[in-house]
Amino acid sequence: MTNDVPLSADHAGSAVAMSVLNAIQNPVVMVNEAGLVAFANWEAEAFFGASASHLARYRISTFIPFGSPLLALIDQVRERRAPINEYRVDLSSPRLGQDKLVDIYVAPVVSEPGSVVIVFQERSMADKIDRQLTHRAAARSVTGLASMLAHEIKNPLSGIRGAAQLLEQSADDEDRALTRLICDETDRIVSLVDRMEVFSDERPVDRVPVNIHSVLDHVKAVARAGFARHLRITESYDPSLPSVYANRDQLVQVFLNLVKNAAEAVGDRPDGEIVLTTAYRPGIRLSVAGTREKISLPLEFCVQDNGPGVPSDLLPHLFDPFITTKTNGSGLGLALVAKIIGDHGGIIECDSQSNKTTFRVLMPASKDASLEDATIMNPTGPSR
Repeated sequence: MTNDVPLSADHAGSAVAMSVLNAIQNPVVMVNEAGLVAFANWEAEAFFGASASHLARYRISTFIPFGSPLLALIDQVRERRAPINEYRVDLSSPRLGQDKLVDIYVAPVVSEPGSVVIVFQERSMADKIDRQLTHRAAARSVTGLASMLAHEIKNPLSGIRGAAQLLEQSADDEDRALTRLICDETDRIVSLVDRMEVFSDERPVDRVPVNIHSVLDHVKAVARAGFARHLRITESYDPSLPSVYANRDQLVQVFLNLVKNAAEAVGDRPDGEIVLTTAYRPGIRLSVAGTREKISLPLEFCVQDNGPGVPSDLLPHLFDPFITTKTNGSGLGLALVAKIIGDHGGIIECDSQSNKTTFRVLMPASKDASLEDATIMNPTGPSR
């Protein structure tokens, strides 16, 4: 027979406090009087790309850009013994990555003289959602253009192609090459217009609860059998994830496109790798235009590669139509991906730096899924 030793009140309170801090979806750190990182929650570990035990060995200045205003804020809080807010602080660096624009809240710890608590609120998410709405507007403009092209261009092209075929019958070898060129180019333009017509499809999406892991496994199998057979494809899944409310075929199309782009970015490098991840991220909500409703987007699906990265000047326009880095690309692939995700009520974003590019899709859970049950099963996010 065992004797259970009850937890002391202090110990129990400390455990509860740790659970609360780890449940917060913002990075939180405590910096002691010596400038060392005395505590970091799980989001802070992800933000700085290091474990709490590793962070605790160094001063906070080690992990932020040289000359960052954050150090001055810490000194001000210690001197004034009062909290301070600072907005849109740029912490971008090779260590933290690009577009690390944050709002910062710094407060003194009364029980620990000289210590401060720092809460980071990433601005990039709000900014990226704004860009996502711009991408949807761009997609709508392509919708109108596609409808016009289908009627005004495809019909004349069929006449041009027919005339070229008639000329080919009586042309000599040299002229026949030119008529063949006319036919090939008209076919190429018709193919491009056909691809653009997808943007004009405004029918409601037929959606059901879908297991995202079965979708990703299917995409991985297709990739390994074809365009990514030379690459290592790994996954890090949250097994307690609820179903996503989506059209399965369209999700396959989205992730095939993203994985194919990742494979092309990696190229033939011997250490090329694509990583597929899923996670539960509560706290992201998107307002619905014209209503007071807010859609929760707790499901996060990522496709990450270790290619050279996306040029910084191209990154803000990556999901706009006709934007591409490929020599023979049309620039419609990612625009179509953004349209499909937008039609599902989700958003897509891209974070890129040298040797690490991540396409992140945020989507709503199935209406039939119990988010409360999912949260109970996994109250502090994916296992670490």
